[in-house]
Amino acid sequence: MSDAVYRDPTAPVDARVRDLLSRMTLREKAGQLNQRMYGWDAYRRTPDGGFELTEALRAETDRFEGLGALYGLQRADAWSGVDHGNGPGAQDGAALADLVQRHVVDRSRLGIPTLFVEEVPHGLMALDGTVLPVNLAIGATWDPELYERAAAHAAAELRARGGHVALVSALDIARDPRWGRTEECFGEDPHLAARLTQALVRGMQGACPDGLFAADKAPVVLKHFAGQGATVGGRNSAESELGWRELHEIHLPAARAGVRAGAAAVMAAYNEVDGMPCSGNRALLTGLLREEWGFDGLVMADGLAVDRLARITGDKVSAGALALNSGVDLSLWDEGFTHLQEAVERGLVSEGTLDAAVARVLRLKFRLGLFERQHPTASRPAGGAELSKEVARAAVTLLRNDGVLPVGADVSRIAVLGPQAATTAHQSGDYTAPQRPGTGSSVLDALRGLAPGLDIRHEPGCSLTGDDLSGIPAAIAQAAASDLAVLVLGGSSARMPGTEFDANGAALKAVSEMTCGEGVDLAGLRLGGAQYALLDAVVATGTPTAVVLVQGRPHVLPDTAPALLSAWYPGPWGGEAIAEVLLGLTEPAGRLPVSVPRSAAQLPVYYNHKDTEYGGYVDESAEPRYSFGHGLSYTSFAYGEPRLTGRTVEVDVTNTGRRSGRSIVQVYLRRLITRTWPRTLELCAFEGVGLAPGERRTVTLPLDGVSGTVEIRVAASAREALTAKGHSLTAPDDTPL
Repeated sequence: MSDAVYRDPTAPVDARVRDLLSRMTLREKAGQLNQRMYGWDAYRRTPDGGFELTEALRAETDRFEGLGALYGLQRADAWSGVDHGNGPGAQDGAALADLVQRHVVDRSRLGIPTLFVEEVPHGLMALDGTVLPVNLAIGATWDPELYERAAAHAAAELRARGGHVALVSALDIARDPRWGRTEECFGEDPHLAARLTQALVRGMQGACPDGLFAADKAPVVLKHFAGQGATVGGRNSAESELGWRELHEIHLPAARAGVRAGAAAVMAAYNEVDGMPCSGNRALLTGLLREEWGFDGLVMADGLAVDRLARITGDKVSAGALALNSGVDLSLWDEGFTHLQEAVERGLVSEGTLDAAVARVLRLKFRLGLFERQHPTASRPAGGAELSKEVARAAVTLLRNDGVLPVGADVSRIAVLGPQAATTAHQSGDYTAPQRPGTGSSVLDALRGLAPGLDIRHEPGCSLTGDDLSGIPAAIAQAAASDLAVLVLGGSSARMPGTEFDANGAALKAVSEMTCGEGVDLAGLRLGGAQYALLDAVVATGTPTAVVLVQGRPHVLPDTAPALLSAWYPGPWGGEAIAEVLLGLTEPAGRLPVSVPRSAAQLPVYYNHKDTEYGGYVDESAEPRYSFGHGLSYTSFAYGEPRLTGRTVEVDVTNTGRRSGRSIVQVYLRRLITRTWPRTLELCAFEGVGLAPGERRTVTLPLDGVSGTVEIRVAASAREALTAKGHSLTAPDDTPL
């Protein structure tokens, strides 16, 4: 078959796909739609330090004379059981990928390579991969350009290790912070999420000339489609009680932006929409995604989601047929898709539908050049740690400051206290590979390194969870003897050995100090009990106190300390970023991507609720403690009167303080005349502007997608926008619904 069109690299991709598809048996076609096994079950370490393939991999490739895709060959964590003692690192990950790929190609009658699919939630989830701050921190930067660079770096690391496809959370909108996966969301707002999703796709995939991916670029699978951030009660994988309009206005804009940017694939979510799980929802995956939006990429099911459809269909064979008929192309660990040949033969699904899905899988393999480049060609990029730290710097958010920060010249002794102060283990969030000893910096170590002239004392005071108060007296003593107390509190998503996992990797039961992450949902939003006792005791000493929250979701905290910083799981080097902000070496630049409630009983508190005249609670304010978009600086800014010119708004921004700083100009709209009940406010544009003391600059922001009769308001947060002067605008009504 040396003259076969599919083997000709100069032939058009579609011609190669058609030719290869015409040569495949029904069994081989079904095999291309399966991503059955865990990658870490495909290899074992040999005594000489190399790798050998397992019988499980050989059996899986023999089953369909090849392998459609393989998940998590590089993945390392407590669930996989992969660590630095038995897994592939930066030096040999590519060699392992090459070993597996050569085996797959050899076992395939037509020489079809496999797709290596890897988790890249905040950097490549592999040993020696660069860990970036979590998505909630990305949202706090309000900086798509910075995220585009970070995403490009992650893609280059993936390809250098022999990986091909990146699974990245981007589409979930944080509507209930009790959900353990809140850290995987960019925030509560669809426009912010859409802008960052576009940046993600551009950074990871690049321009794709002639439709082909460069050697250092990777197709991205956008997770999760759709509405998973609105599950009832903030419970993982629960139902989503969403109307079609709510879905379109809040939960689909990020996906729409990703599709327009050219995303190669999306992942169907676990939740249901209008009673039908997403992986079996033809109206969502075919009617909307493919037919209305024109998406021609790949749709992957989430882990074991296809088999869950058997609750509807009665058995796993018909469950696989339902998913395929609905628009799923590639399964993840399911049994249902292994019976697709039988489903075709029984008339449950047509061979034409099967062929269309197989063609999409093959097209992605050709676009990656896998038939020509079966081993990695990209070199591992440098500078990952500094890039991660740069993102962390941009995300640190100053929520309150009564003159305590930055650390002044009158401070000579600092007490660094709290369970998060001296550790990096809990800075990186869920889906993080084990780090080598010495990687990163804690807040304590960073303060000592950056301010060697200060007398810095440390006591943990308590642990992240539990009510043990025995360490508090020592912490009080250090605080009372110091000029400033830095109290580092928070939560953890670290997966520890001993964690019990569900079949799809979600935590079944939180152990040790795990308070966040997939499967770790909260009924309340409080920290461990001892952390509140420590806070009260330190503040009671009278020593000025700055609280730093290292967290993956908003936690409730009383307004007792004069200064409060939020650092959304900032990654291994986040301690240095936090210390730089505390010392005033870096200006606090982050803004809230989510509203912070006063208590869980207030929920929901997202800013863009419907414009109804409901009142507050008798026992609690209805207003959040801190609103979406809020964030302070060490300087001050003044906004001039906004000017509307056509479909743009201009505003003069002046730094009226004595330090350089960055303001986030936020443009909100309020709909005046609508066909349905409007929201109170909607973010429609934003831009960061860095200014020197006394500098003034005119910022011009496009009002793309704005339609109808609206008021435009420019402010520094959603709360300020509520009282900002509105400027009327009437634009052509091109609203799709």
